[in-house]
Amino acid sequence: MSLLHILDLLSTFTFALVGARVAADKALDYGGIAFVAAIASVSGGTLRNVFLGLRPIWIIDPWIISSIIAAVILTLVFRRVTHIGRSLLIMDTFGLAVATMSGVQLAREMNTTWFAAILLGVITAVTGGLLRDVLCQVEPVLLHRETIGTSSLVGAATFVALLQLNVAGNLSAILGGAVVVATRTISIHFDLHLPRFNSQR
Repeated sequence: MSLLHILDLLSTFTFALVGARVAADKALDYGGIAFVAAIASVSGGTLRNVFLGLRPIWIIDPWIISSIIAAVILTLVFRRVTHIGRSLLIMDTFGLAVATMSGVQLAREMNTTWFAAILLGVITAVTGGLLRDVLCQVEPVLLHRETIGTSSLVGAATFVALLQLNVAGNLSAILGGAVVVATRTISIHFDLHLPRFNSQR
């Protein structure tokens, strides 16, 4: 099992765990919790693979499903429901970074253009969280705070730029992921976000 595969499984588990906790917080039944966890963790990678003409990874890799099941069981065993805390926020940020780098790397391996690789990296990272919030009927975090999309975009662009400068792939991924984590952490700490549309003149 490669390091990238391990990181992919960890990000899948993280997104599934956060998704399950959000679903539990909304008092969904066990089936709803499992469904939201699955959607939150695999939809981004699935959409990326569909765009690239590849089979979704969860169809051929049983470890992906195992990661989701583990996250759901963990959520159900520890039944006390709380809002997403700092530890899960840190895990979610790490998952965002790993998913972004994974998406960009796969896209580059498929010889896509540099801008397509960046967009596919962002799609891989943010789609699951967006669908999770929509299914749980909460205002999508992606659309109004924490600069999740911006963090992923900046990290993906950093990765691609480093590859264009002939920096080693592993080092480029590490640095790009670090940019994702740093951008989101700074935005949360200082309450930074993109300007909001004001309909009042």
